[in-house]
Amino acid sequence: MAQIGRFWFLSIAVVFHFIYIYSIFSIYFVSPIVHGMREHGVDTQEAPAQRLVLFVGDGLRADKAFQSFPDPTPLDETSEDAKSPRPLAPFLRSRVLSHGTFGVSHTRVPTESRPGHVALIAGLYEDVSAVMTGWKLNPVNFDSVFNRSRHTWSWGSPDILPMFEQGAVPGRVDADTYDPEFEDFSKDGFHLDTWVFDRVKKLFKDAKTNVTLDSELRKDKNVFFLHLLGLDTTGHAHRPYSKQYLHNIKVVDQGVQEITGLIEDFYSDGKTAFIFTADHGMSDWGSHGDGHPDNTRTPLIAWGSGVAPPIVNNSGTANGHEDGFSSDWGLDHIQRHDVSQADVAALMAYLAGLDFPTNSVGELPLSYLATDTKSKAEALLENAKEILEMYHVKEDMKKSTELYYKPFPGLGDETHSVEYRIARIQEAIDQGRVEDAIKQSNTLIQIGLQGLRYLQTYDWLFLRTLVTAGYIGWIVFAITTVIDLHVLKEESQTLRTVSSMVVFSSVLVGVYSVLFMQQSPLIYYAYALFPVMFWEEIWARRPALFKGCKVLLRDVSSKADVIKLVLSVAGCFGLLEALVQSYFQREIFTICYLLATTWPAFYGKEFVEKNLVLVFTWVLSCMLMSTFTLLPANKIEDLSLILSGGVLMFAVGVLYLLFEKRILVDADASEDELSCPSADGLSRIILGTQVGLIALAMIVTKSSIWHLQTRTGLPRGTQLVGWFTLVASLLVPFLHSLRPNGHYLHRLVIIFLQFAPSFIILTISYEGLFYFAFCLCLFSWIQLEHHVHKHTSQASRPSSRSSIPLRPTIASATERRASLKEGEYRALTLADGRIALFFFFFLQSAFFSTGNIASVSSFSLDAVSRLIPVFDPFSQGALLILKIMVPFAVMSANFGILNRRLGVAPSALFMVVMAIGDVMTLNFFYMVKDEGSWLDIGTTISHFVIASLLGVFVAGLELTSELFIGGVEIKIEGSRKSERQTGAQQNGTVTGNSNGRIH
Repeated sequence: MAQIGRFWFLSIAVVFHFIYIYSIFSIYFVSPIVHGMREHGVDTQEAPAQRLVLFVGDGLRADKAFQSFPDPTPLDETSEDAKSPRPLAPFLRSRVLSHGTFGVSHTRVPTESRPGHVALIAGLYEDVSAVMTGWKLNPVNFDSVFNRSRHTWSWGSPDILPMFEQGAVPGRVDADTYDPEFEDFSKDGFHLDTWVFDRVKKLFKDAKTNVTLDSELRKDKNVFFLHLLGLDTTGHAHRPYSKQYLHNIKVVDQGVQEITGLIEDFYSDGKTAFIFTADHGMSDWGSHGDGHPDNTRTPLIAWGSGVAPPIVNNSGTANGHEDGFSSDWGLDHIQRHDVSQADVAALMAYLAGLDFPTNSVGELPLSYLATDTKSKAEALLENAKEILEMYHVKEDMKKSTELYYKPFPGLGDETHSVEYRIARIQEAIDQGRVEDAIKQSNTLIQIGLQGLRYLQTYDWLFLRTLVTAGYIGWIVFAITTVIDLHVLKEESQTLRTVSSMVVFSSVLVGVYSVLFMQQSPLIYYAYALFPVMFWEEIWARRPALFKGCKVLLRDVSSKADVIKLVLSVAGCFGLLEALVQSYFQREIFTICYLLATTWPAFYGKEFVEKNLVLVFTWVLSCMLMSTFTLLPANKIEDLSLILSGGVLMFAVGVLYLLFEKRILVDADASEDELSCPSADGLSRIILGTQVGLIALAMIVTKSSIWHLQTRTGLPRGTQLVGWFTLVASLLVPFLHSLRPNGHYLHRLVIIFLQFAPSFIILTISYEGLFYFAFCLCLFSWIQLEHHVHKHTSQASRPSSRSSIPLRPTIASATERRASLKEGEYRALTLADGRIALFFFFFLQSAFFSTGNIASVSSFSLDAVSRLIPVFDPFSQGALLILKIMVPFAVMSANFGILNRRLGVAPSALFMVVMAIGDVMTLNFFYMVKDEGSWLDIGTTISHFVIASLLGVFVAGLELTSELFIGGVEIKIEGSRKSERQTGAQQNGTVTGNSNGRIH
């Protein structure tokens, strides 16, 4: 492994982790979409409805649609009538009470607009990775209700409509969308819905003078789709309990009533079916994406031709309300019929007389149909045939590629075959045993879905084995590399023989042969390559691994040392397991921070008294950090907290400007370098500019919040000043290169001030206070680590009373001092493992202290709306990512400086962190779920991706560290001369011969 240097190690780490992150989608979330199925539909003389109208209230929660509230926009707010609760959607409520059937449609994660509409209109649940391809176009082609219609007219958002237009037969779907700039979060969202209603009215108005359009509209099997985005936009901006959101419900209800009346008057035949639903709900914090019930429960109301009337129970509570969710809707006497979201597509296809979409897994909800039992049985049988058609196609595809195929037991023999089961169901229908036929059809649908599930998970065992071998191989490979580069001081032997190469090559060729014959995706070859590559290298470098272990454990000789080592290792794994659990319980960070306050006491009373101020700062910063994970992850915009954080950052900058020389002199800086006015005059001006940008950030943020809250629209000037402040704060620090100051404290202050405006403009609550406390904690940590290093080094010097017991430690310390004098980095010791663990803990804390990044709902668009008021998921997401990355940039700078102060190679401790981090990743890999609670599914996916990305983050942090601390001067202990680690030193190559020596 002597041939693998720092650059190649980081490159392998990045490539490996990015490829293996995708493994959960190859294993757990394979796309369900296949092609080549025959169409199946209900063959009747006349369809239940001649046409279908679909209303989708984007972001409408089920409870808000049916609950009662005081009038959000009364003419007289002081009147008693305005204060009394009333249904905000009286027309939709009247459909429930006397005209149709209602229930709750349960969605799946990710609860975003694209997958929600795909489930509603195509009847399939995409693999979760599909949302990462964007909401505007299809990553793969799938069939839909729109594609089965004679013609579909649609109105709404440019983020949704084009994917159904381009995925259908050319010319079959018309999509009328507003401009993207119309989705402005700084203005009232209900205008998006009134735009849609006005366009629908215009279409039917034009039909009165356009004979061709009138003729097209009057044909059967037409579909009208109204996408109403106003509720989603308003909910993001104001929360779903706000007056604006509740008013938007009134606007939607009134618009649905007008369009319903317009269509019924136009056709005057009573042959129109109407469906009102939503793609997803919304949390109380104005966000969605995860599996929280507020995001997954949406309203479903169907009425019109072919829809069953309500089932009323006048003597008590009707069926369907057992969960208590609808207890405050005032609809307990109306039977509630809940469905899965994909079932809506099957319902729409049946009502409009269309074939079921060929990719649909939806089950036809019979309780919504106004027809006799025999017709229901026949319709459900066709639904079962459509689902089993997918099973046949998938099974044929699997048979054609597998070396040995094991069929699904439920449909594997003659008495359980699809043909036999369908024949029995048809026989039951013909004999009038329709209830039995319905029961058998439901059973067959479930078996078909289980068969599809069986085929989806067919390769799980093989792929899981590859991925597990890969992660374990990476961990051992990384540890071996660290030992070879940063522990051993001479070139280690490589035992790569012809026989070992033949064995590992044969394994790789054998696996590749199986993959080739099974026509496996190319990504599978990468999954197989890494385990073989890692374990072959580990086997060849095993002498270095064994020798390095002996070097690290050379001071472990007594029984007490062994016990201490065992306890330390147990504590390491205990901390890693605690961090795993912290993904579920953020409060664990609070406990860890409180325990960390006791750390300095382990070095004795003398150490604490000698560094009393520093220890106090450490304890204070840890206690401050312990409070953030007790606060709610989902936050409400609070200007006072934003400005409080800004004032603290501003105060730090002002105090440093006033006392810069004294601070640096007290920190053992060279007074000669600091006392020259020409050397620091320009630097102080630049520092003053940075401080001024913090004040400007507070002013512009206060102005932006006022304009957004009053719904007056974000002024262009305020938006431009906000962008100027953000960009300038990130660029101005680079001007310090004109008058460089190499003191590490000076550099840390520059970096702190550089990102302070970002944590004002892009925050909505206490995040700025977190930034201040986090930076204080990091600074006190690196100072403490340096003092601990000096303390332990002094303790290991020769003493007249007892030199022999300390001989190994003395030799080690002498070797380190000699290495520093020669310009080399010191070798790593077991004590450095503690430093890596601390860094890894801070890495996790940076994610979870201000939110739950594992929950998509933790993200709020309030802050980014100050810069981008128009909905743009990718640009707004980029700003959110910038905010998330700021703590990591600060961490990288502090950790890089600590490395230099301790005389450790720049990459050494970063590599240790990358090795131990994947212990958590492998843990989360087996926690990933693709069934059960959708909250659990979304959470486990997020946990695995985050844990796996940490390896990539750490690799990037090392490079970032070099960028931020280039030119920093570190004073070597025992020497009056500063070591300036720049140029070739900081970018030098670590060779196998020097094992950490810089050339």
